Amino acid sequence: MNKILKYLSPDNFKNDTLSGLTVALALVPEAIAFAIVAQVDPIVGLYAAFMVSVITGLLSGRPGMISGATGALAVVMVSLVVEYGIEYLFATVVLMGIIQLLVAFFKLGKFSRMIPHPVMLGFVNGLAIVILFAQFPQFQSFTPDGHFGWIHGSWYEPTKLMIMLSLVLLTMVIIHFLPKLTKKIPASLAAIGGISVGVILLGIDTPTVKDMLEGGSMSASLPTFHLPDVPFNLETLFIILPYAGILAFIGLVESLMTLSLIDEMTNTRGKSDRESLAQGTANIVTGLFGGMGGCAMVGQSMININSGGRGRLSGIVAGLTLLGFILFASTWIERIPLAVLIGVMFMVVIGTFAWSSLRFIGKIPNSDLFILFTVSIVTVFTDLAQAVVAGMIISAFVFSWKKSQKISVNIFIDKDGGKHYELSGYLFFASTTNFSELFNVEKDVTRVYIDFKDAKILDHSGIEAVNSLTEKYLRANKKLYLYHLSHDCRRLLKNADKIVKVNIKEDPVYEVADNKLDS
Repeated sequence: MNKILKYLSPDNFKNDTLSGLTVALALVPEAIAFAIVAQVDPIVGLYAAFMVSVITGLLSGRPGMISGATGALAVVMVSLVVEYGIEYLFATVVLMGIIQLLVAFFKLGKFSRMIPHPVMLGFVNGLAIVILFAQFPQFQSFTPDGHFGWIHGSWYEPTKLMIMLSLVLLTMVIIHFLPKLTKKIPASLAAIGGISVGVILLGIDTPTVKDMLEGGSMSASLPTFHLPDVPFNLETLFIILPYAGILAFIGLVESLMTLSLIDEMTNTRGKSDRESLAQGTANIVTGLFGGMGGCAMVGQSMININSGGRGRLSGIVAGLTLLGFILFASTWIERIPLAVLIGVMFMVVIGTFAWSSLRFIGKIPNSDLFILFTVSIVTVFTDLAQAVVAGMIISAFVFSWKKSQKISVNIFIDKDGGKHYELSGYLFFASTTNFSELFNVEKDVTRVYIDFKDAKILDHSGIEAVNSLTEKYLRANKKLYLYHLSHDCRRLLKNADKIVKVNIKEDPVYEVADNKLDS
């Protein structure tokens, strides 16, 4: 209740409103740019930014986080649009939202907690670099056959380039130093408003938002309900399902990782399943109202948090303000210098990049550093989904390798001549070879005992390793006994009694674990 009252308090109302206005101004060029990436009309990107921002603002599991049209999704959409047309994109966005709702329904968002910290840092750093690279095309003239990336045309002539760089630097200076003087108004909003007015009054010739529209205009009517004009049959489903699955995965990964980032910055806890619900709902509505869909935006979320936005109101204000720009103030918004918005995003890059990760060199395991840099590089050159999957796979291999190396044994002979192997570690697919090498069947005595007091069988590979060892001892006319087995290990062996033929010697007192494992 205290948190709710805090979000509705007059002070937070003011901060959320002003930060929402700042975010709305930053959303304009991003939405237009990402629409161009997806090769759809800019208004499709603006509609998406408006609808996704408002709906996630209302339903989000992470107050203060901003969602809208994103480049990570746009680069996947472009091939669908080129081959099948925009109506198939709308249908895909609706299906993408349905998939995300299923993730929320089955409460799968919790699996985002399994993402290792090096992967998270790599994601943050990679995304900061992507945001940085995304600003460079604004220093170039647009060509119809261009593309989003380092270059989509030719660089502006030196005088115009110097003016833009000067305005970028001035914007960054204002954003950095204004909070030291006053925090009554967000520094980003002050920079955008003040420099824009100055450029207009002084008649400075510099590219503006209007130059991104390629002769078009932001001005449009309210989005209207529109069922995607596609055949409703299995053929259409087979076309859009792969795209929808990829988009849903990328959207949720970026949203949930942004949620974790904002959690860490604000020392609060968001709700992953509720965020999945919000993203799914927003994309279904967006697809039915002519938008290109979206997900959480790290850059705009950083602007919002740094501008004082903490509640749901900031996202709602950002979306509604953007709609107001489209309907009533497009002429004025089109006159905002691109250099000012680039300066804002440069400050976002500086604030997003985890500079502390550079100090980790030599202080954390080399495997973690490798994962961090790999995820950053893959994020930059491919997309977020591939980067996170790559990071998770490498992390899993590293974890398996480390655990496989820790299986060890203590050997002794009892007074009756029985040989005892006291195991320590985990027996699973990665450690079976090391496990097998611990035993010398030919030279062992006739009675061998394996003590699992400090060990655990985790999977079918572990069972098969024990089975293989048993068969070797049986062929050598020797007996193998297992004891001090934890409850879950006994379950695994009993479930596989048709495979593992061992004589289990029960310990009547000892009990290790009660978690249930299924083979």
